[in-house]
Amino acid sequence: MVRKILWGLMALTPVALIARFVLHLDPTTLFILSALALIPLAWLIGEATEHAAEHTGPGIGGFLNASFGNAPELIIALFAVADGLPGVVRGSLTGSVVSNILLVLGAAMIAGGDGKVDTRSLRWQLVSVFGAVVLLLVVSIPSWNGGSRERHNLFLLSIPISLILLAAYVVITVRNLRIHRATERAEPAEHAWTLRKSIVLLCGATLATALVSETLVHSLEHFGHAVGLNEFFIAVVIVAIVGNAAEHGGAIVIAKGGNTTLATEIAITSSMQVAVFVVPAVCLLSWIVGRGLPLSFRAIEIATMAAAALFATIVVWDGRSRRWEGFLLIGVYGLAVVAYYFA
Repeated sequence: MVRKILWGLMALTPVALIARFVLHLDPTTLFILSALALIPLAWLIGEATEHAAEHTGPGIGGFLNASFGNAPELIIALFAVADGLPGVVRGSLTGSVVSNILLVLGAAMIAGGDGKVDTRSLRWQLVSVFGAVVLLLVVSIPSWNGGSRERHNLFLLSIPISLILLAAYVVITVRNLRIHRATERAEPAEHAWTLRKSIVLLCGATLATALVSETLVHSLEHFGHAVGLNEFFIAVVIVAIVGNAAEHGGAIVIAKGGNTTLATEIAITSSMQVAVFVVPAVCLLSWIVGRGLPLSFRAIEIATMAAAALFATIVVWDGRSRRWEGFLLIGVYGLAVVAYYFA
């Protein structure tokens, strides 16, 4: 019954788009419609990924989910760059890294309960997040000194940092895929969709998620002002959670089905991809769609990304997922949200 309802809710996607582009409804209504439309799309991405993982194994399945789930974030970030909102872009990217590691991983652990996690892959990826944070300090620290350097200089400094991060992403991805390909057995169950059908639905759901997410972000500023939230908080919390809707829904659905290995892989891989791929990609593409975006993150953004990676490393170190650890991660995320509010 629930599956039928979710399939029926797919109709909310064209409804939200028609409401914006044809009916031109008010931003608050668009925000609500878009948020509701993302729920079934997130479920579909999770469902298609789980079926794809029947053929590829959980490691590669997690990589597919994170890749398709992060596509909307890249698109949203470029739209924000084009609108001249660099603070919103950096805030949303920070929030994405932090919410994936703490909120998505924590929710998946709560939903899945006791289970296994692939420490070989997860430890390596969390170390990569730490490394990305260290590299971002090279650009961020000069920006904390009261603007001692101009924006253009910070952008020029960001270019080599971005190239290093992209090179690291290629190395990490190739290494992880080789590990999973060599060690995971892919024996699909009888009920599993074909790999082709899974990939087609993943592509379609990702495209729809990108369109709906852009519509939601378009209405976020008005919604934030209506409820009295500042631009930074909207970006680092609301935009990040919306952009990660696919990972949130997918990881929880998969964990609830008992596949904690795939669910935790989705959360950590998605965070690593944002830190090591989406962040430098947005920087390098920013000069095409608008002014160059320097990777000059706030001190609180750097601190929370590092803290999130640290706590996640602690809970996955023993190779087990436990429900109380999920509550711990969500509690830490709650503290980060409070810090963002006062920042």
